Amino acid sequence: MSEQVRNKILRAALQNALDHGKTQDKIVLGKILGTEPLLRTQVKEIMPAIIEIVNSVNQMSQDQIKRQIQDKFPDLLAEKPKKQEEREGLPPLEGAEHGKVVTRFPPEPNGYPHIGHAKAAIIDEEYAKMYGGKLILRFDDTNPEAERLEYYAAIKVGLDWLEVKYDRVKNTSDDIELLYKKCQEMLDGNYAYVCTCKQETISANRREMKPCKCSMGELEQNKDRWDKMFSKFGQGDAIVRFRGNMSSENTVMRDPVMFRIIETKHPLLGDKYRVWPSYDFAVAIEDSVDGVTHAFRTKEYELRNELYYTILDLLKMRKPKVIEFSRLGFEGMPVSKRVLRPLIEEGKVSGYDDPRLPTLEALKRRGIRQDAIRKFVLSLGFTKADTLAPFETLESFNRKIVDPESIRLHMVKNPASIKIKDLPSSTITMPNHPTKDMGKRTIEHDGGFYVESEDVDKLKPGDAIRFMGLGNVKITSQSPLEGQYIGDGLGTDIPKVHWVAQKNAQKIKVLIPSQLFIGEEFNASSLQEINVFTEPHYNELKEGKEIQFVRFGYCRKDSMLQAIYTHK
Repeated sequence: MSEQVRNKILRAALQNALDHGKTQDKIVLGKILGTEPLLRTQVKEIMPAIIEIVNSVNQMSQDQIKRQIQDKFPDLLAEKPKKQEEREGLPPLEGAEHGKVVTRFPPEPNGYPHIGHAKAAIIDEEYAKMYGGKLILRFDDTNPEAERLEYYAAIKVGLDWLEVKYDRVKNTSDDIELLYKKCQEMLDGNYAYVCTCKQETISANRREMKPCKCSMGELEQNKDRWDKMFSKFGQGDAIVRFRGNMSSENTVMRDPVMFRIIETKHPLLGDKYRVWPSYDFAVAIEDSVDGVTHAFRTKEYELRNELYYTILDLLKMRKPKVIEFSRLGFEGMPVSKRVLRPLIEEGKVSGYDDPRLPTLEALKRRGIRQDAIRKFVLSLGFTKADTLAPFETLESFNRKIVDPESIRLHMVKNPASIKIKDLPSSTITMPNHPTKDMGKRTIEHDGGFYVESEDVDKLKPGDAIRFMGLGNVKITSQSPLEGQYIGDGLGTDIPKVHWVAQKNAQKIKVLIPSQLFIGEEFNASSLQEINVFTEPHYNELKEGKEIQFVRFGYCRKDSMLQAIYTHK
């Protein structure tokens, strides 16, 4: 057994013992198989190590357990969000009046939506619903270098899948003339100036808290330079800067950019405009004119609140209340476009719907339900503490939703063939669900079956096994593997196996996604493919149908020849 597997076992045992005082081998086994489903084929090999490690951990005091965790797995001691699966709703909003609350979800159309976008959109919508208010979907599209029509559409598709309802759709670029007007007001009031310094100089001055020489220019100079930004100056030649405080401890206030030249066609407006506002300037103006009462954004923008409110004060515009919340991501599944784009471009993942990714397209393809995502988001509560959640938390919500709706099918990997004599019938009728009325299916056979090699490799003539749903079989020969049907009486000491009839067996591929990054390193083994046999009933299921493969886990039918493992 590898040292990596032993470490996983030790980690699970220590974590369980820390939470509950003691641990059990069955619990540790369940946790290991949940995160590493391919180890299901090695249960007999890893079980002695699990028993040994569990016994060792159970002899430790709580202080010893904590010291072991601190030395080997310090991340387990990090503060984690409290489990609040039954939580409903969000805390009340300060200053909210029923019927008057307006929120907005302002994504930039520069990529595919991910779990972080889902959290923001769901919170915005939930608060609008809570107060009988309205939600605006506003595309923050003022950087044509990064934006594409494809992404506008992808964001709308993602929101539709999440069943997020918005009352109005607009683009920041719709208001470009208004934003120019507000910039002119800032220049006229001497609250802004046009800077023609090189970027290195600007950066150095901001670090050294030194005012820029351009900030000394007269109003006439700024007016002339502003006009030239629309005609004479090229990209990088000039920017409009807010006249802040270069000695401020808040670096955001050290004369930040308000407008810059971008000589790239805009996905909606083409080359009609070349001078574009920064996010900091546009978001304040847009929130005010759109009637937003409560503007939610992630906490990395907290230092920008001073600039947001100062701009609106100087322009004598209405001020919304800005509220910060934590970002949301999963361990080992980065949401940053800076990380994801190279993975796609280099072919390390197949696209934005690769089931290892935290994008909405990928989660949907993997078999995660939109209602599970909503319950998961609301369970986390409203906090500023960044949430790097284990994927298993989302899985637990999803499992409750898909379990009652998932057809049960048999699937065999690493197959061994067995011939069974004296079966009472050439057909077997099986229920599609053990407790729900989802109908039945009939399986034809000719006495030949596939079973998993690990289930039968140590059997010898005279041993009995129970074929689930079929009956008891006594092994009569090991090579070739043959058996004889001996009735359907239930026995507690007879091992159970699942099976697939060789007649009409369907060969498919199952993709098994796991953690994309281990620390900072890309996990090249994060997507495994296994070839398996399953029942012909698989062909009758629609693409997208959720399945529980018996003794394996939940999967989603991706195509006629492929399924994707969702979770245990």
